Amino acid sequence: MSSVRSKVEIGEWGARYYDILLNLLLVGRYLHFIKEVIEKMDIEPGQSILDLGSGTGRNDCLMAQKIGPQGKIVGLDISDEMIRRALKRCSQYANIGFKKERIELPLAYKEEFDKVFISFVLHGFEDEQKGGIIRNAYQALKPGGIFHILDYAEFDIDRMWFPLRWAFVRWECQLAVEFLTLDIKRMLRAEGFTDVREEFYLRRHLRLVSAVRP
Repeated sequence: MSSVRSKVEIGEWGARYYDILLNLLLVGRYLHFIKEVIEKMDIEPGQSILDLGSGTGRNDCLMAQKIGPQGKIVGLDISDEMIRRALKRCSQYANIGFKKERIELPLAYKEEFDKVFISFVLHGFEDEQKGGIIRNAYQALKPGGIFHILDYAEFDIDRMWFPLRWAFVRWECQLAVEFLTLDIKRMLRAEGFTDVREEFYLRRHLRLVSAVRP
């Protein structure tokens, strides 16, 4: 089970309005933003991607355009409603599949994927559970594969641009607040990842952290 301090498990209502809430958080620029992030991931045709906490599948449909018909994407989510919406949204892509799985518990994938992606999900877990997710990503990646984490950056919430601060306080959980001071790069290195890099977005409030499995 997820922590009582988390909002990571989203019910039917949350799934229905999840994309709208992300658009509000990104001030109506989510589609432009996620396309820019996916470009930074250097996805190549034929690659395989594991999406941890795949939500409504919006990101997966965009990544599918990069991998082409020879690649594959597996999306994992705990919400039945999220999976239903993702299957409907990505129905035109035969090489995208979605499964109901708890991503913080041990997964069966071993050296199967070129990339593992997690987007605005990691912050919603307790630190011990974050460690489990990072270990799952490491195990699922092929040697040389890359783990991409899209989430909040480290910053002082009191200096946050007011519309974002309002949305953050209104919709996010206590774990998200704590995530703002978490050294995620140290956690990645502790689990064996190397070449940890970061790209910042939205006035350095968001970032894409990328780490290589050697």
